[in-house]
Amino acid sequence: MPPLDRAVHSGSPQRQRRALEALKHEPEQPYVYPPAREFVEPEWRRLPGFRDVTEQEWGSAKWQRLHTVKNLGQLRRVFGDYFPDDLARSIERDQAERATMSMLVPPQMLNTMNEKDLWSDPIRRYMIPALADRDPVWPSHPYAERDSLHEADMWAVEGLTQRYPTKVLAELLSTCPQYCGHCTRMDLVGNNVPQVLKHRFELRQKDRYVAILEYLRATPAVRDVVVSGGDIANLPIAHLEDFVTQLIEIPHIKDIRLATKGLMGLPQHFLQDDVLAGMARMARSAIEHDVDLAVHTHVNHANSLTPMVAKAVAKLHEMGFRDVRNQGVLLRGVNATPKDLLDLCFTLMDDCKVTPYYFYMCDMIPNSEHWRVAVWEAQELQEAIMGYLPGFATPRIVCDVPFVGKRWVHQVASYDRERGISYWTKNYRTGLEYDDGDALQRRYPYYDPIATLPPSGRDQWRVAVAAGA
Repeated sequence: MPPLDRAVHSGSPQRQRRALEALKHEPEQPYVYPPAREFVEPEWRRLPGFRDVTEQEWGSAKWQRLHTVKNLGQLRRVFGDYFPDDLARSIERDQAERATMSMLVPPQMLNTMNEKDLWSDPIRRYMIPALADRDPVWPSHPYAERDSLHEADMWAVEGLTQRYPTKVLAELLSTCPQYCGHCTRMDLVGNNVPQVLKHRFELRQKDRYVAILEYLRATPAVRDVVVSGGDIANLPIAHLEDFVTQLIEIPHIKDIRLATKGLMGLPQHFLQDDVLAGMARMARSAIEHDVDLAVHTHVNHANSLTPMVAKAVAKLHEMGFRDVRNQGVLLRGVNATPKDLLDLCFTLMDDCKVTPYYFYMCDMIPNSEHWRVAVWEAQELQEAIMGYLPGFATPRIVCDVPFVGKRWVHQVASYDRERGISYWTKNYRTGLEYDDGDALQRRYPYYDPIATLPPSGRDQWRVAVAAGA
């Protein structure tokens, strides 16, 4: 019998009264459930640029795409006098000097921003970065790379990355309905920006799809395919259905995951009749072939979740999709606190029926230092969120280590906290290492943001950079 129960049923009357009183009161906890935020669709007409938008227009994917904000002038028209002049100047400079992604934000996402405090709004901070947000001393880590995970180096065929023995990533297209400032595929996805001339696929789309499918049919070791890009919400549903149906019919493919931030950023897309019909046919085909078909989305803050998102998710569950899961990115100034992470996870579960799955540490792309957290900070966050959520819905915080892959942040093999270098090991080879006898014994480095290091560590990096190391 637990000690408190024993106390209630035994001992002096005074002790029993104290025990019964204790049972009436919940102890104070570091996090208070449920989240305080009300789960409602924000009233878009409060924003000057959307004042005359009807409910029918707002629910239209075509209207949302036509009115997606692509430049600073359009952004200012949406927010009107709510938009501070100093923020506008800072965003303009960032677009010219630092941004690795062009501006592309649907009305649905703009409507979830706090127009009264855009400087500190978490969604604005990662979707539309300002120069003042960036680290002024170390905007980029010295080892930052535009393809920081070397995905293109691991293409089995163009657009098909194989980093793991049984899993592949199929990049079907290079566009999205919205562009995140921290995009890990900033070398390939989106429009050219002053800082980055984007790479382009060389094969025609149809030929690329044929090559991907031919490789997968000939590679029985692969059982799991992530269909991504870009974002599948930008792929015509007929094209997506054709590709996925062919995947489903490959006998050794057992798991297919469709990756889309658009489920949150443009849920209207997934509520269109033709898209619903196509998704339903894919779900039925997957069930008939004993394939688990799931959707993975990308939500970084609870404010992004609204009843419109929940409605789109419900449709997927009704069709028979195996699950809808969230893979967020851990971003300083957005969600890198226990409260923000738990608020997001509970809103995903309780209101949207989405399973929290992963939070990736922000990758080491150029000009991302202000978003990135150190490994030790990620470890502390993982500890802080344990025990609140069901085990199956407690997200793992993972570090995507170059040339290694996803590793839970507590799997670090060794860690030099002074210089901010963690070392990781792996238990499989990629195609790059087919003849590398030391691949499984090597330690692979990952680097903390320099601003998180002690003064002595920062000094060492200054000296190394000055010396050209």
